[in-house]
Amino acid sequence: MYVAVKGGEAAILATHDLVAEARRGDPSVPELTTAQVREQMALACARVMNEGSLFDEDLAALALKQSQGDAIEAAFLMRAYRTTLPRFGSSEPVDTAAMAIRRRISATYKDLPGGQVLGPTYDYTHRLFDFALAADGDHAVAAPEASMPLDAAMPRVADILGAEGLMEAETPPAGDPRPFDLTRDPVEFPAERDVRLQTLARGDEGFLLGLAYSVQRGFGGNHPFAGEIRLGEVSVEFTAPELGFAVDLGDVTLTECQMVNQFQGAKDVPPQFTRGYGLVFGHCERKAMSMAIVDRSLKARHFGESANYPAQQEEFVLYHADNVEAAGFVEHLKLPHYVDFQGELELLRKIRAEQAERAATADREAAE
Repeated sequence: MYVAVKGGEAAILATHDLVAEARRGDPSVPELTTAQVREQMALACARVMNEGSLFDEDLAALALKQSQGDAIEAAFLMRAYRTTLPRFGSSEPVDTAAMAIRRRISATYKDLPGGQVLGPTYDYTHRLFDFALAADGDHAVAAPEASMPLDAAMPRVADILGAEGLMEAETPPAGDPRPFDLTRDPVEFPAERDVRLQTLARGDEGFLLGLAYSVQRGFGGNHPFAGEIRLGEVSVEFTAPELGFAVDLGDVTLTECQMVNQFQGAKDVPPQFTRGYGLVFGHCERKAMSMAIVDRSLKARHFGESANYPAQQEEFVLYHADNVEAAGFVEHLKLPHYVDFQGELELLRKIRAEQAERAATADREAAE
C-alpha cells in the first residue's frame, strides 16, 4: 500500500510498534484484562458480537482490548476470525418464548401476563456521575432485595394479540426453506425478510438508531408501541445428521424486541396491528428496538404503503447498514491515490490555463 512512502516496509512495521505502545498506554497503570472487559463492559461486548456476527464474549472482550475500544475495528476482528472457523451446520430455531428472563417490559400492558421485570437497566438512573467508580480498588455492590419468583408463563405480547386475531400473522414461506446465509452469499434485491433481518442484526447500531429516529419524526409515518422487550438466556440446539436428534450446545444471551404498529387495513385485509422484529446478541436493547422499527419500515411495500423515505428503501438501508464495509470504503481514502490526484491536478491546471488564455484574448480584442 504505502511502499512508495520513504522507509517502505520498515516504516509500516514501525507503526505496529507504535500501535502496541499506544494501546498499552502508561506502563505504570495496571493492564486491562480481557476478563475485566468481558465482565465490566458487557454492553460494549454485546455490540461487537452483533456487528461482528459472532457470539463469543471472550473474543469480543479481546477484540475491544486489541482495538483500544474501537467498536468497528473490534467487529472487523471478529468477522475476520469468523471466516477461519469450520461450519458444521445450522442450529435449530431458538425458542425465545422459553427464555430464562432477566428483563422483560412492555409499554402496551400495565398488567402484563407474567408481570413486568425491570431487571438491569439504565432507564431509571439519573445520569449523574458516580465518582466512587473513579477510585481504585473493589467496590461493594448492594445485594438486590428479595423478590418474588418469576412466573413460569410469560406469553409474548404479540402472541396475546395474535390470539385475538388483532396481530399480523407470520408464517414460514412455503416449504419452510433454509434461511439465507448473509455470511456466504451476497444480498440481492428485492430482498426477502430473512435477508433483511440478518443484515439489520449485524448492522451499525448508530446507523439503525438514526434511521429509526427518522421514521418516528415523520420520515416514514411510523410511531410504534414497544410491545415487548425481553432479555435473557436461550438454549441453542444442533441436530447432527449422524445422531438424528437435537443436542443442547449451551445458552446464549439474547435481547428480543417486538414493536406494535397500527395498520388501517386494505381491501382484503382488516384493520390490525403489524409488527417489527429485532433479535440481537447480548444485552443490546437500543439496537433491538432500532432494528424492529426499521424492520417494520422495510415492510411498507408489503402492506401497500408508499416507500418515500430512506428507512423504507431496502437498497439504501441494507447496502449502508454494514459499518465494516462502510468504514473500509471511507477509510480507503487514506491509501495512496497519487496517480489519480496528479491526473486531476494536471487537468485543473490545463483548464485554468485555457481559461486564462481565453480571457487574455478577449481583453486584447476589446482593446482593439
